[in-house]
Amino acid sequence: MAAGPPPPLDPPVLPAFGDEGFADKFLRKTRENPLVPFGCLCTVGVLTYGLISFKKGNTRRSQLMMRARILAQGFTFAALLGGMVVTALKSK
Repeated sequence: MAAGPPPPLDPPVLPAFGDEGFADKFLRKTRENPLVPFGCLCTVGVLTYGLISFKKGNTRRSQLMMRARILAQGFTFAALLGGMVVTALKSK
């Protein structure tokens, strides 16, 4: 087998975002994976409703909301994982 030239030693060029502030980064990340913020909002909403039910003494609804919170957190985690996989496959 003939030996070819050695591979280049230069690091890959990464995208430069410059002076990107928190709001700009948040909007960019939300556009890249919109299901994660949606899942976070659902989790917070269900948690808040469950805490209000607990405070009012409605233990049955409070327990139901805590179980729904676990499902919302699972959805958020799955969306985060899915976004990471899509980003990894897109970069190849």
